[in-house]
Amino acid sequence: MKTAVVTDSTAYISKEMRDQLNIHMIPLSVIFGEQSLREEIDVTAEDFYEKVKKSELPTTSQPPIGQFVELFEQLSKDYDAVISVHLSSGISGTFQGAVSAGSMVDGIDVYSFDSESACMVQGFYAIEAAELAQQGKSAEEIVARLEEMKQTMRAYFIVDDLSHLQRGGRLSNAQAFIGSLLQVKPLLHFVDKKIEPFEKVRTKKKALNRVADLLGKDAVSGEAYRAVIIHANREEEANEWKAALEAKYPNVVFSISYFGPVIGTHLGEGSLGMGWYKK
Repeated sequence: MKTAVVTDSTAYISKEMRDQLNIHMIPLSVIFGEQSLREEIDVTAEDFYEKVKKSELPTTSQPPIGQFVELFEQLSKDYDAVISVHLSSGISGTFQGAVSAGSMVDGIDVYSFDSESACMVQGFYAIEAAELAQQGKSAEEIVARLEEMKQTMRAYFIVDDLSHLQRGGRLSNAQAFIGSLLQVKPLLHFVDKKIEPFEKVRTKKKALNRVADLLGKDAVSGEAYRAVIIHANREEEANEWKAALEAKYPNVVFSISYFGPVIGTHLGEGSLGMGWYKK
């Protein structure tokens, strides 16, 4: 039984890795006025943050269901099943689009997986699924492993400005107002698939230290963990944080990723985050 792996662009898996692991990608889009740009195809993260400085914040758009149907039909020629991994259904309809498309295609079993997160935390699931598919594991075995990963998966992020989340409807007005008024750096995470405040911290440095402490509570077991530091146009800052954490937690393998155009629209430039799970 051959299993294909699909994810969407908000996993921010490099094209090189997608090609290497044979991960198929469906893009979401950012819309500047009349111009719709598919992230990872028409616009890079670097170009996006430059463009935002010169124009109004764009809106974002999930992929049309037809795009999923077309891809699943194409995959049905060579595969028996597909694992389709997507960003949290609480902040986007992309996952539901995959579910709907899966029910419309014959000749292939579609297993849609809600990461209940986004960015490279979502990417971890797609990468694991692709590696297991290459090993010849069945779709059921792969989904079981992804559910197991979800038990130890953690993700926290810090934004410089809450207004983007509030304007995009991903955080309530009251929370955004309180955050800007007190100049706090809210530590955010996903709860029941939606973005919620975890704690309010006075400074970015304290927020980063708090996330590191949360990682430490898991990593202290000495078991092998995989972690990713995610940044919104703050690569140098991300690399500095990574170096400090690597020295402290030798049993954790760290990587660097980024908040691309769609997620960057809602979080804003300067955001930082970290996710991890037990290997």
